[in-house]
Amino acid sequence: MKIMKDPQSRPSALRITAGVILGIVVGFFVFFGIALVLGALNIPVSMQFAENIFSLIVFIISMIMCIALVLWLVWTTPPTEPEQEEESE
Repeated sequence: MKIMKDPQSRPSALRITAGVILGIVVGFFVFFGIALVLGALNIPVSMQFAENIFSLIVFIISMIMCIALVLWLVWTTPPTEPEQEEESE
């Protein structure tokens, strides 16, 4: 696993924003997957967060975990740098 060369360097704001957006999108799919599995096990999970506190808790946990995972990946992965071609004269 490659870790950023300079541990004090921070990723750009664009990478952090993209990480948060990707975490939200992945979190929705993870929540729907968890709801599907729990529904198959006859555990009532509703898609209506306002009416079912259990589904709200599962939704919030899945969102926080996915956003945290993606931000960790953004923080520990170095940005891609284009290969610089050596100029031969």
